Amino acid sequence: MSKGYWIGRVDVHDEQAYRAYIEAAGPIFAEHGARFLVRGGTYVAGEGQARARNVVIEFPSYEAALSCYRSDGYQRARLLRTPVSDGEVVIVEGHDGGDGLSAAAP
Repeated sequence: MSKGYWIGRVDVHDEQAYRAYIEAAGPIFAEHGARFLVRGGTYVAGEGQARARNVVIEFPSYEAALSCYRSDGYQRARLLRTPVSDGEVVIVEGHDGGDGLSAAAP
């Protein structure tokens, strides 16, 4: 079973209000087995328009990643995030390495 990932790119407009989202979402992430791989940090926008905050969250499975996002708890937490930030969240299934594609291909 492949892991699942959330890839988030966010511009936060009110850091203090955004903290309420982080606090509300934390237990929901833990409940679904989430592990933060990237949470902010230094970056270079190789292509396209960047956002100030980049986040990658790993889940035990793609199904767990979807379940977390669709959960009532996360949807309540999300309501705290959306008025104080702009961004995108993409939920993607991990690659198991079995299709023979080059590791260098994006």
